[in-house]
Amino acid sequence: MSLRRGAALLALLAVAGAAAYVFLASPAWFERIRYPLRYAEYVRVHARENDLDPALLAAVIYQESKFDVNARSSSGAIGLMQLTPETAHGIAIRTGGSRFTTTDLLNPEINIRYGAWYLGHLEQKYRSERLALAAYNAGQGNVDRWLSARTGIQFPETRAYVERIEHLKGVYRKAWRSSLYG
Repeated sequence: MSLRRGAALLALLAVAGAAAYVFLASPAWFERIRYPLRYAEYVRVHARENDLDPALLAAVIYQESKFDVNARSSSGAIGLMQLTPETAHGIAIRTGGSRFTTTDLLNPEINIRYGAWYLGHLEQKYRSERLALAAYNAGQGNVDRWLSARTGIQFPETRAYVERIEHLKGVYRKAWRSSLYG
């Protein structure tokens, strides 16, 4: 093997080793690139107002919309926290708002405020973060039926959603500690 080929092979191995380290060790700087945080002040404020962990709120936003304020789902959910207009209208009424319009859901502060209120309400109702997340994903009616039947979360996609949020909460807590708790 020539010296040039040996050097190229060594360089390639070094790059591959560094990439493997970053991927496996997941240092905070790398996680901040993979999992962005936008609207940190709104996340902090509305998490605190609703007795939520800011990392949980950030994780839900990431999972629901990847922090895309214009995100829309096929089911009609809108914005960062993917709220349906009907749910948001009900939240507006319960929180003293009287002039809610669907376009309000494109406002990051309003969307996070309503989503945080709703998630906090679900945590109070179910007294369980996992069940609150399941209700956020699958609806309160489904969770109520599962509780009545004592069956646990019945939808595989909802179980995966809850597990993903729990994982992301840990990622956001580690990678964005100073922004979320500072």
